[in-house]
Amino acid sequence: MEMLRAGGSALDAAVAVQLVLGLVEPQSSGIGGGAFLVHRSAEGGLRSFDGRETAPAAATPDLFLTAEGKPMAFYDAVVGGRAVGVPGALAMLSDAHATFGRLPWASLFQPAIRLAEQGFAVSPRLARAIANEGERLKRDPAARGYFFLADGAPLPAGHVLLNQDYAHSLRLIAAQGTEPFYRGEIAESIVAAVAGADWNPGRMTRADLARYRAVERPVVCGAFRLFRVCGMGPPSSGGIAVAQILGLMDHFALPARQPFADIAHIGIEAGKLAFADRAAYLGDPDFVAVPAAGLLDRAYLTARAQLIDPDRANTPRAGNPPWRRAAYEPAESFAEEAGTSHLSIVDRFGNAVAMTTTVEDAFGARIMAAGFILNNQLTDFAFAPEQEGRQVANRVEAGKRPRSSMAPSIVLRADGTLHAVVGSPGGARIIGYVAKTLVGMLAWNLSAQAAIDLPNVLTVGTVAELEQGTEAAGLARALEARGQRVQVRALESGVQAIEVTPTGLRGGADRRREGVVLGQ
Repeated sequence: MEMLRAGGSALDAAVAVQLVLGLVEPQSSGIGGGAFLVHRSAEGGLRSFDGRETAPAAATPDLFLTAEGKPMAFYDAVVGGRAVGVPGALAMLSDAHATFGRLPWASLFQPAIRLAEQGFAVSPRLARAIANEGERLKRDPAARGYFFLADGAPLPAGHVLLNQDYAHSLRLIAAQGTEPFYRGEIAESIVAAVAGADWNPGRMTRADLARYRAVERPVVCGAFRLFRVCGMGPPSSGGIAVAQILGLMDHFALPARQPFADIAHIGIEAGKLAFADRAAYLGDPDFVAVPAAGLLDRAYLTARAQLIDPDRANTPRAGNPPWRRAAYEPAESFAEEAGTSHLSIVDRFGNAVAMTTTVEDAFGARIMAAGFILNNQLTDFAFAPEQEGRQVANRVEAGKRPRSSMAPSIVLRADGTLHAVVGSPGGARIIGYVAKTLVGMLAWNLSAQAAIDLPNVLTVGTVAELEQGTEAAGLARALEARGQRVQVRALESGVQAIEVTPTGLRGGADRRREGVVLGQ
């Protein structure tokens, strides 16, 4: 809000928000991680920016295999330097600011520098995260010294935490741009931290940081009701998967009421089909031929919708989209995820930003450099590079970007005007969280807040997941009667949304985790 009140753009505000989140929500995002950003200009243009991390040049397909050739256990791979990808969020924000910024670059850093030097109160959520990750965080001397008291106890909620190292890094970047981060003093700190995690060292070098470039990618859009839902294309699977789910559900009646068994079943079946295609076809488009247009082709989605039986669950299989050229990848299991943030911003000029940003797991690789957490993004690659003798699309390769599920989304009306800005953290479940919210807003005409508040019902491949403690949990028997495999569990989304109404902007923040709606 400080940036917007100063006459800044939505992009200016996004930079300032990211810098502050890296300080006050380090378990989720920061300049040591990566991000995807979708921007709509007041004049109507849509552009998307890829700040996803890349694998170091020394990374090989066996990066996450044991000496016996078996996939490593997840946290054996995560903690330490092995899983750290070359951070991309800062480069991406710098590139976007050069086009869409209105305020001077250095001015965007002042709120974060001020908080880092004067201190901020540790939030209850951050305190819980530190306590939960205590043993892993303590393995890194810098993290141990920062997140724990002298007696080894985790920082409690309300503790005033200062971060002079982070303030120093931000002052360097504010004054010199991204040069210190990718080629200078901060780059040296990152490489030293990655290599110095001697229990699990990584392969990143100064040359890897110096060669990093953010990339502008084509925006992907799908139709739903009278709207166009636009988002991030590969290497994120989020934009395509959300558009597929909505496109499949668009073939069925969705009564204007909260989810019940019939609608939940259709949504789960649509999600299964989208995840089957995701596993088979989606990866870094610089390395894998992704049939993005074919996966969103209206005729293809109509054919796929015929596979949804309203009365019975089916086993999902990847389809055969037009222009199919891709490697086979098997179904995957998904680890719990807490290392992501989302922000939605609309400025007074009519520009909009949807940005999802992440260090991947909670506190990323659990190592710090120059005052910030480093990501563990390389564990978003498939650990096993081959399946049944064939290379998988999301295998580790030097310079490659791992597949993501982040789904920053911008919704346009039929006349091209802005209708909504939506996104969420949540790992692979981001896709379901965003799709549910969009169904509520676009099919049922709910407010952003009411749509976010709907109970979460989703799948990440085969199992129907229902949010415990909500009306969704009561659907278990009805869905099991349709043949669904059901799991009732905590589903901690973090959707942040803005809708444009005839009377002005209206926001919604997910009550399941920290979030806030602010406006003038």
